[in-house]
Amino acid sequence: NSKLRHVEKDVLIPQIMRDRAKERCSDKVQAFTKCCQETGFLMVVKCRRENTALKDCLVGYYSDPLFYEECKAEYLKQREEYRATGIKKKRQKVTSNV
Repeated sequence: NSKLRHVEKDVLIPQIMRDRAKERCSDKVQAFTKCCQETGFLMVVKCRRENTALKDCLVGYYSDPLFYEECKAEYLKQREEYRATGIKKKRQKVTSNV
């Protein structure tokens, strides 16, 4: 049964999308984080280029229907495994300040 509840469509799958997009945009996450650490208070002004590159990368994934379907398939697989075993698989978190 692949019917999705509201919380799955609006919360759980988007969370997988955010995590995976951050992984795929990790070079831009690192560049933005490094810029912020180096500039401190002026990061809003000085890191505008890195912030824009990061946002563009993330939004590109968030708006990609194929990426959504990929993340949905991952979620459904995890849900199926959980229903079969009762053991929830933990996702590895991306370590960043974003």
